[in-house]
Amino acid sequence: MIIDTHSHIYSEDYNGDMGEVVQRAFDAGVEKILLPNIDSSSIKMMLDLASSRPGSFFPMMGLHPTSVKEDYREEMEVIEYWLNKQKFYAIGEIGIDFYWDDTFRKEQEYTFRRQLQLAKAYNLPVSIHTRNSFEVAMRIVDEENNGSLTGVFHCFTGTADQAKEIIARGFKIGVGGIVTFKNAGIDKMVAQLSPEDILLETDSPYLAPVPNRGKRNESSYIVHILKKVSDIFDIPENDIARITSKNAEQLFKI
Repeated sequence: MIIDTHSHIYSEDYNGDMGEVVQRAFDAGVEKILLPNIDSSSIKMMLDLASSRPGSFFPMMGLHPTSVKEDYREEMEVIEYWLNKQKFYAIGEIGIDFYWDDTFRKEQEYTFRRQLQLAKAYNLPVSIHTRNSFEVAMRIVDEENNGSLTGVFHCFTGTADQAKEIIARGFKIGVGGIVTFKNAGIDKMVAQLSPEDILLETDSPYLAPVPNRGKRNESSYIVHILKKVSDIFDIPENDIARITSKNAEQLFKI
């Protein structure tokens, strides 16, 4: 069994062939898929897919940092409404992203902090997105962490030292398609970790791994990530799949 711990395969990118995409994932051995939310506009699509196959799809609820705009308070009200309405398996996708634009820097910090507080209140793990923002995100995590916060820094592209800081705080490292990119250097970072420290993810439809780089990503492509991680650790693919799936099952309680 393989678990894709971060996939947006409910999105409009899959209009017209979502059924085929889902079937290819199951055919590839992906038995469970975590679905992170983006903002109020993505909730219905996500929940529709999650309800289509309970036990295979596991929804998260959160506000993505790049969706934090002038209406962030209204967006947060929607997030809190849904958390109070039904079961979710994590608060996500949340975090800080200063790569494209830091116009709403204070608002991003506020919504990240508030969603960490919601994670504590609902006893849920978090799926954290950081881009050009690691130090800020870690500061807020440390300020909010009462010992109960846990989760994953998804699609992590930082240094090995930063990864070890994350792991020391009880979080996992999300390893996605970038680990297969020849000059990205993520393989060297992962090599300094342990399989028990990582989760596998695709972040579909983004960041498709080699040999599909540049194409629309999908959960079935996680097999290429699995193979690369197996090569990095020199551990059989079945063992990497078993270890990382156990990590995911324990973190998300699925």
